[in-house]
Amino acid sequence: MFARVDFSKLTLMDALDLASLIEVEAFQRYTLFAAQLGRRDPSDAASVFRSMAANEKKHGDKLARRRQTLFGDTPAKVKFDDLFDVEAPDVGSSRWNMSPRQAFEVALAAEKKAFAFYDEALPSVQQRDVKALFEELRDEEIEHIQMVEAIIAKLPPSASIMLEDQDVD
Repeated sequence: MFARVDFSKLTLMDALDLASLIEVEAFQRYTLFAAQLGRRDPSDAASVFRSMAANEKKHGDKLARRRQTLFGDTPAKVKFDDLFDVEAPDVGSSRWNMSPRQAFEVALAAEKKAFAFYDEALPSVQQRDVKALFEELRDEEIEHIQMVEAIIAKLPPSASIMLEDQDVD
């Protein structure tokens, strides 16, 4: 997890921009994974990643609307180059034969990374409004973790079955 920003100097606008970019990065990574795996059936690993991408997009859109309401079209100072893998699943975590359970475990690890990011950043945040936003985002990540854990707990045993290599006799 990486963000090249000085948390002690973040303004609320910067924090909202950073949080929005984190969600965009996760959306893009989940979308990439879904495309790499392709659609096989409605409950496959790619479907898990498409669902997670939709969740990240909703969260990112919500943050972007909040930023727009508060700061209008003021240009962002925080850029994509300032972060890498804050919430996005690890680049190498998608495999062609992964089971839906494994895909949800990848999503769970990403949500835990996001929680750790906000939790670890909090002591360095100086501004009260930024601290409140990061606490809110950290707490939302707890909700996301709990949501994914609940889904995993309800998965049928078949969700753990990895795809077989179709070329093998």
